[in-house]
Amino acid sequence: METFADYILSEKDFIAKLEIVYYLQKKKKIFFDNSVILKAEIARLFIEEMKLDVDENLVLTACLLYACKKNILSHDLDKIKRYAIEGAEYLREIGFDERFCKICSEVNRYKGDENREKESDILELVDNFGGLVLDRPERKGYPIDEALNLIENRNLKDKNNRYLDKFKVFMSLKEGAVA
Repeated sequence: METFADYILSEKDFIAKLEIVYYLQKKKKIFFDNSVILKAEIARLFIEEMKLDVDENLVLTACLLYACKKNILSHDLDKIKRYAIEGAEYLREIGFDERFCKICSEVNRYKGDENREKESDILELVDNFGGLVLDRPERKGYPIDEALNLIENRNLKDKNNRYLDKFKVFMSLKEGAVA
């Protein structure tokens, strides 16, 4: 019997994958909004343009689902720290394997894994970047250069993210294309 995980991972078309998650959100009330789509699109472009040696389909699926248990209204720091781990537990229940769930739970550094998956580093970058450039109720989004500076010198200071330098190059290429 095919699981939800088998179904969505077998779908290679990005737009169709978005539709699948949209309907899962309607049925199961998972977190899915425009910020999720933006982050997944940034990840897609980053992987393709920088020719990263990762399974793009796996990363994009993880981008769409890692925050499935995020509560946008939560101001409880413990809940914020747990959403990725709770999301990974839910994803395991709907058929995703241990590695996929590990990738999703490592989007932030709260789990404390020493041996992070390389795909987790991509999720971490797009999650941080998207969270900084998007407007929030309490603040305007940061300009791209400020967001990259904050990621490097605050959010990931003293952390080993194997793709940080490539992400900075990628964003400088994108920023130059927009200017």
